Amino acid sequence: MAKKITKTKSIEETLWDSANKLRGSVESAEYKHIVLSLIFLKFAGDTFEERKAELIAEGKKDFVDMVEFYTMKNVFYLPENARWSYIMQNAKQPDIALKIDTALFTIEQNNPALKGALPDNYFSRLGLDVSKLSALLDTINQINTIADKEHDLVGRVYEYFLSNFALAEGKGKGEFYTPKSIVNLIAEMIEPFEGKIYDPCCGSGGMFVQSVKFVNEHRGNKRQISVYGQEYTNATYKLAKMNLAIRGISANLGDLAADTFSNDQHKDLKADFIMANPPFNQKDWRAANELTDDPRWNGYEVPPTSNANYAWILNMVSKLSENGVAGFILANGALSGDGTEKAIRKTLVENHLVEAIIILPRNMFYTTDISVTLWILNKNKKQRVVQKGDEVRRYRDRTDEVLFMDLREMGEPFEKKYIQFSKEQIEQIAQTYHNWQTNGDYQNTAEYCYSATTEEIRAKDYSLVPSKYIEFVNRDENVDYHEKMTELQQDIVSLLKAEQQSNRELTEVFEKLGYNLV
Repeated sequence: MAKKITKTKSIEETLWDSANKLRGSVESAEYKHIVLSLIFLKFAGDTFEERKAELIAEGKKDFVDMVEFYTMKNVFYLPENARWSYIMQNAKQPDIALKIDTALFTIEQNNPALKGALPDNYFSRLGLDVSKLSALLDTINQINTIADKEHDLVGRVYEYFLSNFALAEGKGKGEFYTPKSIVNLIAEMIEPFEGKIYDPCCGSGGMFVQSVKFVNEHRGNKRQISVYGQEYTNATYKLAKMNLAIRGISANLGDLAADTFSNDQHKDLKADFIMANPPFNQKDWRAANELTDDPRWNGYEVPPTSNANYAWILNMVSKLSENGVAGFILANGALSGDGTEKAIRKTLVENHLVEAIIILPRNMFYTTDISVTLWILNKNKKQRVVQKGDEVRRYRDRTDEVLFMDLREMGEPFEKKYIQFSKEQIEQIAQTYHNWQTNGDYQNTAEYCYSATTEEIRAKDYSLVPSKYIEFVNRDENVDYHEKMTELQQDIVSLLKAEQQSNRELTEVFEKLGYNLV
């Protein structure tokens, strides 16, 4: 008789299954807030107990309740009622939700870096079944969050829940989560070794996390980078602060969750690196008479109200330092088109800011199946010598050139229907880009890459569509058509949804007036 093979569940899968048992009590959209808050408490408790044991071992038992002896090691000091051990002692009590809320509130009050980061009276408001919450606490209690610092267990759980939430909720609900292989690609290309890093729509902070990992993996010093970001949604803003705090990353995300356009939290910032994934084709981002004289548009036409793509671009351009580099994702529609967007695109090209345009494969995002583009802008494309980690790199003058790359045939499958880049592919893509920058072993390659002059781009009427420059031997003429139709279909769906919402609201108004519209 054949032996039955049983697959061992990962910690992430076990946690997801445990959270799933809350179904009926809360919506799946709440899982991440519940589990990530509890994981935060467990991690804070584990690191506190580890530091406390260190102090005792060093003969400093009298100092175990002095806050500064914890903060000096980037550890959160926890009063007794905020410790994980206290939570577990009371896990079966009917007021456990209140005790969890009190613990979160107490930690925030005692650690200024967490101001505005933790949920406020969240568990009490949910009205969770005590037995289900207790069972979830038991599962989390089995996790040693600091056993394997190198593999970042807590970070894995964060990423798993954020990506699973994006998968479960579908279109429009994954904006706070950028697939990790795309973030890794941006980091490997723009190389944020030191200086100020900015993300104007930072979501849960994934760009910052991968930036710090990049620095660590290349033997850099994360103390040589500083992080600035902004997030519009309050719940996601809190997630970002928790996510970064749990990894020991100090960040300035502004005083509150706020819209980057109408309430810029970093008006005077000049960043050395920008990494971003703005909302695709964001409509009605400003009223017709608002922000028309905003200093961020200086030297450019005012971005149209119908689409925020170029508003995001100009916001980032305004934040770049003298040698600043930006890598960000946009829908392919921003590569071409007429009117105001074309005028802005022309000025970007003539100002020699566009360094590379890289079209990505379809099905990389949870929220859309269309192919999207990675833009790289560089304020200094001139010849220069730069220290990059342990390497001294000599850049050639690429002021009058733009590198185009087409990666639509690259990638490997994951999660059955999605595509991601392998580590080897990321290294290959980044190496091509760096070879082009430095006049290394670079050459134009059919169906992969082409270095176009500004004159060639002028001749193409300032279109930045890579297929207009890269040579294709066996080109599928239906590819671009299919992508344009997909984007158009998405716009139609958005309009239909907006109309349905308006009809529902109108129906409610009439029903309140006593009319039955059936």
